Amino acid sequence: MDDAVDALISPDPLRREFFAHERLVSTLYGAVKPDPAALEFAGRAACIGAIADAIRSKLNPNPVDISGVMSDIAKLLDGSITGVDMPAKPAPVMDLSKIDFDALQRRFADSKHKNTDLEILKAAIRAQLEKLIRLNKTRADFAEKFEELIESYNAGSRNIEELFEELLKLSRNLSEEQQRHVRENMTEEELVIFDILTRPAPELSPDERAEVKKVTRELLTRLKQLLVLNWRQKSSARSQIRLAIGDFLDSGLPRIYSPDLYQQKCSAVFEHIYESYPERGAGVYSALG
Repeated sequence: MDDAVDALISPDPLRREFFAHERLVSTLYGAVKPDPAALEFAGRAACIGAIADAIRSKLNPNPVDISGVMSDIAKLLDGSITGVDMPAKPAPVMDLSKIDFDALQRRFADSKHKNTDLEILKAAIRAQLEKLIRLNKTRADFAEKFEELIESYNAGSRNIEELFEELLKLSRNLSEEQQRHVRENMTEEELVIFDILTRPAPELSPDERAEVKKVTRELLTRLKQLLVLNWRQKSSARSQIRLAIGDFLDSGLPRIYSPDLYQQKCSAVFEHIYESYPERGAGVYSALG
């Protein structure tokens, strides 16, 4: 079974073609099943369905519940995780920063099921990307890089070893990104606004970056005070939020920001607050404490 799964799970076009055949077999077998002649094909139909189910269990088609895929990742990475005990039921999203990437690369070099191992790593990266981008949409370039790598492999521009190595590099970058708010001495939700204000931004000196950090912290504190029940449905509440953003950025951003860029940042910050803070104490950052 493992060899069959590994042979059909990757690359993506091959897997999609197999799934199409599996659906056709399932449909045809279901259509003739009342006839006793269908018994002749029961074993083969069940085998194809079992392989398809095994592949789906490794691909994590539902990004909200990835416990099945994480279980496979735990087995694959057994011995390659440093400083953490893997529970019987893994956490919803694996922390890529805990992976010993050198050990993982060595395991892959000797693996007899490289396609399966590749798909498991892709699932872990997708899960981490979903989490990071949900918290901070300025990280979308990581997802673009990920999709470019996958597309290049599907098109034959990279072999499986090259893709795995590139995905490991991306995994390292995601681990560093996950901890960047610590290096910047900011909370995760402060970092989002800081990134909005600095991506893009003029070339900032260390003092100017410190000014942007200061206005970020003060602005976020004030905005969270202004959030009221159903604020997005109240024009007066929305106006207060807009005015606060404009006032804080006008007085706090370094003068190197042009008027046009200032207006762009005001709009971008308001859009972020509107999407991420439906109510006071609610939203994507409420669980971060």
